[in-house]
Formats: sequence, structure tokens, C-alpha cells
Amino acid sequence: MDWHQSCGMYIKQIHDALERTSNNQMREQGITFVQMTALLVLQEAEEGQLSFKALEKALHVAQSTTAGVIRRLEQKGLVSSFGDTQDRRVKLVRITPLGVQYCRGAEASMAQAEEALLDGLTETEREIFRSLLRKVSQTIE
Repeated sequence: MDWHQSCGMYIKQIHDALERTSNNQMREQGITFVQMTALLVLQEAEEGQLSFKALEKALHVAQSTTAGVIRRLEQKGLVSSFGDTQDRRVKLVRITPLGVQYCRGAEASMAQAEEALLDGLTETEREIFRSLLRKVSQTIE
């Protein structure tokens, strides 16, 4: 098998291109792809907040990476972190109204990036592509 034509290589190339495009678009706002992903996850969470551990799992990154992302988002006023009143060992993070505003702008940019990605596919091919990606993703979890 030619590794240049492997599924993994194609997926990596697609990921890299999407991340590069997203980072370029978000650079104007002073935010990165992973920071925006954290905001979007928090926006969907109950009361706009999660524990650091739950956010770490949702982002599929290390604890130290999550802490750094939260710290940078806090410096920008996009999230606030605080201790759980029920369990002092648990740290929570909550999206701020400014963070919600960033999400609205990012959702439009993400829709444009997705449209560019799928531009060469018919509607039927798009549905098949999404279905196959979902199936592969569920298999490797």
C-alpha cells in the first residue's frame, strides 16, 4: 500500500487544511481553533459550564493543554473559572457573554469552511461522506 494514498494521510491533510483555514480566520479575533472549540463546547453545556475534567474529555486533549486553553480564554474575558461549592477539588469553567458572541461569529466561519470542504460533492455524496466519517469515528472511540 502506498502510504501517500492511505485513509489516514487523507484525513490528516483534510484536518490540517481545515485547522489552518480556521486559525487564519480566527487570528483576527486573537483566538485559536482549540480555544474556539472549547467555547463552542461550553456554549452547548448546561448553564454554559463544565468541570475542567469534562472539558478535557470533550476536547480530547491533555489536562495541561486544557488548563492552558482555559487560562488564555480567561485572560481574554471569554470564560471564567471557579471552584465547585460542593466539592473544593473540582474546578469549573463557564463561558461569558463575550464568549457567546465569539461563538456566533465562529459558527458562520465554520459553516463557510465546511461548504468549501464539501463544494465538489453532490448532496448525496455529502450525506454518504458524513455517514462514513461518523461510522469511522464511532469505531475508533
